[in-house]
Amino acid sequence: MRIAVFVKQVPLIEEIALDRDGRLARSGVPMEMNPHCRRAVAKGVELAAATGGSSTVVTMGPVTARQVLVEALDFGCDDGVLISDPAFAGSDTLATARALAAALTLAGPFDLILTGRNSVDADTGQVGPQLAELTGLPFLAGVRELRLAGQVLTARTERDDGWRDSVVALPAVLSCAERLCAPAKRPDAVETPALRDRIRLVTAGDLGAGPWGQAGSPTRVGTLRRLTSVRAGTVLAGGLDAQAGRIAEILESAAADTAPARPHPGGAGQAGAYLVAVLAQPGRPRITRELLGEAARLSPGRVTAVLSGTDLTPQTAECWGADEAVVVSGRPGRPGRPSAEEDIASAVAAWCLDRGPRALLGPGTSWGREVAARIAARLGAGLVGDAVELALEEGQLICQKPVAGGSTLAAVYADSAVQLVTVRPGVLATPVSRVPAGIPVTSLTAPADSRVTHVRQWTDSGIDELASARIVIGVGAGVDPDDYPLLRELAASVGAELAATRKVTDRGWQPHGRQVGVTGRSIAPEVYLALGLSGKDHHTIGVRRAATVVAVNRDPDAPVFRTADLGVVADWRPVVRALLDRLHAARRPRAAASAAR
Repeated sequence: MRIAVFVKQVPLIEEIALDRDGRLARSGVPMEMNPHCRRAVAKGVELAAATGGSSTVVTMGPVTARQVLVEALDFGCDDGVLISDPAFAGSDTLATARALAAALTLAGPFDLILTGRNSVDADTGQVGPQLAELTGLPFLAGVRELRLAGQVLTARTERDDGWRDSVVALPAVLSCAERLCAPAKRPDAVETPALRDRIRLVTAGDLGAGPWGQAGSPTRVGTLRRLTSVRAGTVLAGGLDAQAGRIAEILESAAADTAPARPHPGGAGQAGAYLVAVLAQPGRPRITRELLGEAARLSPGRVTAVLSGTDLTPQTAECWGADEAVVVSGRPGRPGRPSAEEDIASAVAAWCLDRGPRALLGPGTSWGREVAARIAARLGAGLVGDAVELALEEGQLICQKPVAGGSTLAAVYADSAVQLVTVRPGVLATPVSRVPAGIPVTSLTAPADSRVTHVRQWTDSGIDELASARIVIGVGAGVDPDDYPLLRELAASVGAELAATRKVTDRGWQPHGRQVGVTGRSIAPEVYLALGLSGKDHHTIGVRRAATVVAVNRDPDAPVFRTADLGVVADWRPVVRALLDRLHAARRPRAAASAAR
């Protein structure tokens, strides 16, 4: 079996920054292989050995990026390809995928293509599905387990808040989850003459006319805004009772949620005017409502809800902001909804060519990333991933996207006819519903061309609950699972949700869907209460947008205190017990007064 492994060189997470052009700052910055790509290398070497085949490691970047090839070759890959040329500078994800697809043709054919699930510098997860679309291959994202039987691969993949079992015929593109296998690490690998001879340099001229780089990129980076997380870093003085009382005040204020509901942005738009479409993911009503409300706010024209599945009706979509609905279904005789993202993307891309929406909004989920990435590749359109703010300026959709490991917001836009964007769940407001009057509904039939069969899917933790929670309790490895009932009691008393560090989910103490940080998710609650966690950058990056961070740790030198507004130097157990006592005591008089009335 011939296996291609795509890897990326990125700055160390603590050093990630952008230059004035919105590109990664590389000069003088320590670089490494993207952590997710290390799993792809290790699995590629393992599968090549098991099948008597070979593994080819490929990277695209400046000449200095060859170091990640050296590391992969030293680990066991058979040969390497360095795609490097000044013409590739400024490549967005689509331009990158086009160059990688051309390199596959040049060096191939391959039976299996492995990538990292995403990169820690941009975290888009778009290159894998765009590469699959450009090469006409099936794609599986976040592979956690896999088995090979000839040319058929069975895989279990990590979804946002659960799992999916799938079967796919090779060749195929797979992105590797962090827990697929132990990482390939050879940080001290030296480029010997023998390794140098196994690296092939590929230039823009070798891949064809292009256009490459910025000229072939439909997205553009505008202004950059550094997210300076200014936290007070105040360590609370006084006794335990006083400290618990201050934290209780903060939690009760956040739990009250007295902010008025946002009114719905308006009535039906005008036919023929600016058209915004929303990709509605089956089983994700909250993010769909957020997107439809935002589309209605943005659009001076019409909003179209693109629905697949039966869990959301056109009438509900109208209540949330749609002026018309498009329902995507499978071919006649094919039961259920079209389950493969590839088939849905094919149908929606054809609809986009016919109707010409100016913008297409989708959820920043595993499903949304693949569907939107495939549509963008089919249309040659710009796709901005994981946006947190949207604005319409003179007909141009401007998307604020976290970059540089979440430390910076970049204003990104697309100059293509259709502008695509995926939006992070939980960052947009949900307006109140409007009264339905009836909207036009049209039907689309999705093809059944995908070679992926999804056998089973299940959920172990709700992404919507964590994204929308006003209070989140972060649990570190310093909290024993036997003490979780105490945490759940606290969470129930203030309407909070539990989140976790990577060490916690690695040990199976909390579901992966609850992991916050570079290799998990980012959240923006009113209050983040960190208990028993050290507060390293890989985790705290995920809570940069929290309004207030409160940390409890018995180590006064724990890094978490540098990224917290308020801190308590103590064991978390007595603090939580005192906190519960204060919360219960404060509610007894209110309950008695209510009963008297």
